[in-house]
Amino acid sequence: MTSQTTPSASATGDAARSSTLDRTGHTHNTAPTRFVEANGTRFAYRRFGNPGGTPIVLLQHFMGNLDNYDPAITDALATGREVILTDNAGVGLSTGTAPETVVGMARDGASLIDALGLEHVDLFGFSMGGFVAQQIAVDRPELVRRLVLVGTGPRGGEGMGQLDPDVAPLFGTVYDPQDLMWLPIFFSPSGKSQAAGRQFLERIRARTDDRDIPVSEATVAAHLAAAHEWGTASPESYDYLKRICHPALVVNGSNDVVVATVNSYILQQNLPNAELILFPDSNHGSHFQFTQSFNAYLTEFVER
Repeated sequence: MTSQTTPSASATGDAARSSTLDRTGHTHNTAPTRFVEANGTRFAYRRFGNPGGTPIVLLQHFMGNLDNYDPAITDALATGREVILTDNAGVGLSTGTAPETVVGMARDGASLIDALGLEHVDLFGFSMGGFVAQQIAVDRPELVRRLVLVGTGPRGGEGMGQLDPDVAPLFGTVYDPQDLMWLPIFFSPSGKSQAAGRQFLERIRARTDDRDIPVSEATVAAHLAAAHEWGTASPESYDYLKRICHPALVVNGSNDVVVATVNSYILQQNLPNAELILFPDSNHGSHFQFTQSFNAYLTEFVER
């Protein structure tokens, strides 16, 4: 197990030194990209914030990398705890092959957490990252304290076997710059929501140095297969949720076009210890739109 900075920076020590560096005042936009090796995969991550309290590990959405996390959310979280942004296997600067199942993705995600020497974490999973967070909670319940599940759904949820025919092309449309693709995917068509979307894009563009690399076509294909497998319904699809007894905060927009909003309700109804927040006039990325309110709910939840 090794931990190091990007090749352009000096070599680091272990996870404890990362905590020491965080005390010097790193933020979302200044935290260096680091690497840790586990089971033959070199995972990329960024770590910053207050080393007191339970660390929170963020698990990313489909086609997202380290640069797609929102600094308005992560910097707010970092005032009270360490925030760890992750690239799973095969994503961005992480090496390895992306699995074609959520079970495989969860195994890799847990390996990264173990490699960082973390024994107890909160998990924040957005979209596909929410699938992975649920699976980690099932496979490694002792590792997880609390779950934050945003814009996501259960195994075999409603309409989750494949993307809606009107939505699927949004992920392949070419833009200049390409991050404009997130406006129709994350935000509702209303002027107010689209304006919030443009502010979100400004925030994720603000980091100019030490940026991640786009997700490869091979990883996109693997994750599509994983999402299809996760979304395929069976009579026992929701049974596993009864085994996730961790406190859970479920959040979504009023009309999520990627993972239908009804799936957030299904999560809340089937998880033994879950609460649900739905934001108005919002889509898949409601937390990027209602950031201030979301941060208030999130901070209160993780500080209980």
